[in-house]
Amino acid sequence: MTSETYRNPVLDADWSDPDVVRVGDDFYLTASSFGRAPGLPLLHSRDLVNWTLVGHALERLEPAGEFATPRHDCGVWAPSLRYHDERFWIFWGDPDQGIFQINAPAIRGPWTRPHLLKAGKGLIDPCPLWDEDTGEAYLVHAWAKSRSGVKNRLTGHRMRPDGTGLLDEGKVIVDGDRIPGWFTLEGPKLYRHDGWFWILAPAGGVETGWQGAFRSRGFFGPYEERIVLEQKDTDVNGPHQGGWVRTPSGEDWFLHFQQRGAHGRVVHLQPMRWGPDEWPVLGDEGAPVAEHRRPDLPPQPPAAPATDDDFPGGRYGRQWQWTANPGDGWATQHSGDGLRLTCVRSQDAHDLRKLPHVLTQRLPGAPCTAEVELGLDSDEPGARAGLAVLGDAFGWIGLQRGTDGTVHLVHRFAEAVAEGERDAAHPRLAAEGRARLRIEIGAGARCRFSADVGDGFRPSGPVFAATPWRWVGALLGLFALAPAGQGHAGAAAFTRFRISAS
Repeated sequence: MTSETYRNPVLDADWSDPDVVRVGDDFYLTASSFGRAPGLPLLHSRDLVNWTLVGHALERLEPAGEFATPRHDCGVWAPSLRYHDERFWIFWGDPDQGIFQINAPAIRGPWTRPHLLKAGKGLIDPCPLWDEDTGEAYLVHAWAKSRSGVKNRLTGHRMRPDGTGLLDEGKVIVDGDRIPGWFTLEGPKLYRHDGWFWILAPAGGVETGWQGAFRSRGFFGPYEERIVLEQKDTDVNGPHQGGWVRTPSGEDWFLHFQQRGAHGRVVHLQPMRWGPDEWPVLGDEGAPVAEHRRPDLPPQPPAAPATDDDFPGGRYGRQWQWTANPGDGWATQHSGDGLRLTCVRSQDAHDLRKLPHVLTQRLPGAPCTAEVELGLDSDEPGARAGLAVLGDAFGWIGLQRGTDGTVHLVHRFAEAVAEGERDAAHPRLAAEGRARLRIEIGAGARCRFSADVGDGFRPSGPVFAATPWRWVGALLGLFALAPAGQGHAGAAAFTRFRISAS
């Protein structure tokens, strides 16, 4: 790679189902956040290659009671990000509730409360379009068979221009069952270009699918279709679902994801042009590019969403999300540096997957080492805290207060089918109640755990292969907890969280 080129993926972590918009010289991207809070991450770039996380649009998931406990694969699915009438708009589908909309005068907010635009089960992947020529507004969405019994079709509506309601019952405008070889048609993004209505939508499933393009002179069809991006002879499986954006100089680009197991859905940037027949051509004649000339945009310094954190004043950075809506007092602010997590009492202390008070960030896509320093400040027998890799299976290493008052280094894991954790290594004494914890994440998201309790880093237990949930990549997490009981159970202090390339 040279200074004139970039390499994919441009976002090497689980920024699932990306959509992108340009406003002036700035590009903004959002992604699925499922059941984590805050939700709807907001990323910014000036060159489509270097991205930073600038905030979240959704402070808490609603209704709040539904997300008081983890619902890892539910919540915010496949949002669309648009700019219209001097406001930013995000539409998303909650597969159990329906289609929601929020908007704001600036990317950092303030964002409105979620407005339920269309209630129903299995309504997913909505995308609005405001036709600037006619003043009409439209909405297209897909279907989740797990909730509705329906999939492989796109439904279109006329929409009120203020985005508060739909003007008809909806009509199937693309039926994937009528297209030979197509299945799992979803993730539509709606555009107007050169007198056509365009829908860019993937099909074929996240592991092995392709990106399609559809066009019609009228919004309700009929639509012609074409496959415009597929794996071909590359190593980029299932390249699809994303958004088209045009630069100020008129270049076209397409951002999409690639499903990579425990690393989730990493984001690629593809060049895009319009062929002689006026259909879009993505990548290298329809195949994903690994390296390509940078967009014709002013050079920017290297940047990526933050990972490291010193937790100044006890506050955690934007990269962290709770596994459910946060509760009062889980993290306490103070005058120094370091994250102070309360040892929250729970009947589910044996299973991190069930706990809402795990503070997480995305598992990096490249080999790396995650490290943090931990102090357990609790006299409660059974109180524990640690550094975890969390997914359908999980593993963690940390400290636990024993019934005899001593603190031990413990390393535990649970398989995907297990209902609780068990030891991955023999506990050993951590006399000062302090430890440095480390997880080395290698190829295939294979994780090696180690810790230093004052005598240098020592490896702990066998290699653990991180796993995703059904739709969500694995997460790195920090937690503190105590068994069910009465009264305050103390806290844990985390300092110097670092992720370094291996």
